[in-house]
Amino acid sequence: MGHRKHGQPRRGSLAYLPRGRAKSMEARIRAWPKSNSVEPKILAHCGFKAGCVQIVSIDDRSKTPNAGKQLVSLGTVLVTPPVLVLGIRGYSKNYDGHHAEFDVYAEDVPKKIAKEIKIKSKPGALEKAEKSLKRIVEIFAIVAVSPRAAGLEQKKPYIFEAMVSGGDIPSQFEHVKEMLGRELNINQIFETGATVDVAAITKGKGWQGVIQRYGAKKKQHKSRKTVRELGSLGPISPQYVMYTVPRAGQMGFHQRIEYDKRIMLMGNTDNDKIKINPDGGYKHFGEVRGDYIILKGSVPGTYKRLIKMRSQIRNAPAKISKPNILEVVL
Repeated sequence: MGHRKHGQPRRGSLAYLPRGRAKSMEARIRAWPKSNSVEPKILAHCGFKAGCVQIVSIDDRSKTPNAGKQLVSLGTVLVTPPVLVLGIRGYSKNYDGHHAEFDVYAEDVPKKIAKEIKIKSKPGALEKAEKSLKRIVEIFAIVAVSPRAAGLEQKKPYIFEAMVSGGDIPSQFEHVKEMLGRELNINQIFETGATVDVAAITKGKGWQGVIQRYGAKKKQHKSRKTVRELGSLGPISPQYVMYTVPRAGQMGFHQRIEYDKRIMLMGNTDNDKIKINPDGGYKHFGEVRGDYIILKGSVPGTYKRLIKMRSQIRNAPAKISKPNILEVVL
């Protein structure tokens, strides 16, 4: 086993490379879970991060020392306005990968969203798409969400793809076809107690040095001219700095996906008796209005940022159990 050079961090700290700024404020989901269900279902929804609360619940995990006892955990509140189903996209596959075969859009698309997609569904596009289903291997729903519906000032909507899984390709196509032009609420896709994966852009922290960015060790006092730099940038040969050597640079504003976030609470501020808004609203966000969920644990990103939620791709349980919530501490 080799030795680390003085001042260099441990191997695990170089896991995410390159650590450049994300190209967009909207995270991309590249992998989707496969469902054995007979009925097709859309696998994604989204929300906007509002703030954090404390959840007092009964620990229902059987193999933990705290099983059956009261547990206080962190919860993240997400405002989840309904998403509008704009269209259907079908992908075929060959030796070059996946290719979009068709895009079919709803007839009555709001003007603010029609400006963004800049594509209108042609007459007969739906019938033409149905005839080409034999070549299709994946069906996606094209959905849009307006930040204004969550109480934010941004006018431009977010438009993204959500995979449809379960059943065969024709049934998936019919499932999305029935929902064209309609809005989908969070409770139509997920349920309380279910576990989701979240994708978001993390907080941006600007240009940082190797001590802050990679956790490198500070040098001994008065041993060098500098204390917060690496002791060595590498060997004499090869005559260049290898990518495994930690360097100063951008920290934060990276795309990250976090797995297995449990939905502890799901509700609507108009119907629920539970007080979800602290006095004066959440800091940097304001009051939560409409549909919301509380995820167990933290979520990447700053307040008001778009958080995409995908059906659990790892360790999916056979049965979903609803958590026993005693209190939500604001």
